[in-house]
Amino acid sequence: MLVQKRSGVTELFSREKVISGVRKACQGRPVTDDALALLGQRVEEAVRATGRVVMTTQEVGLAILAPLQQLDEVAYLRFASVYRGFTSLKDFEDEINRLRADREAGIGTAARSALAGAPTA
Repeated sequence: MLVQKRSGVTELFSREKVISGVRKACQGRPVTDDALALLGQRVEEAVRATGRVVMTTQEVGLAILAPLQQLDEVAYLRFASVYRGFTSLKDFEDEINRLRADREAGIGTAARSALAGAPTA
């Protein structure tokens, strides 16, 4: 699997690069190295499951969003602001409102706990 950078250069997909990028978004958050490794594995599996030989860095970044949201919502917002191209406070507000609605509906709670290493109910 190859990843095409914005410059047009292609390189092999790297789970470690995924983890490194997510680790930056998780700075100061209660996220373990094991949880990051699991997230990296999930992203790699999702990317490979597309069956595509070449993906853009943007597409890989978007593939990170769902598992990162389940892991840590603050880190998710940090990461999403870059990969979804937030340009205003309203973009953040809209995304926070969506996260609140998901939480109130009970979406992703067990998955979030499992990825964070906490026991599920």
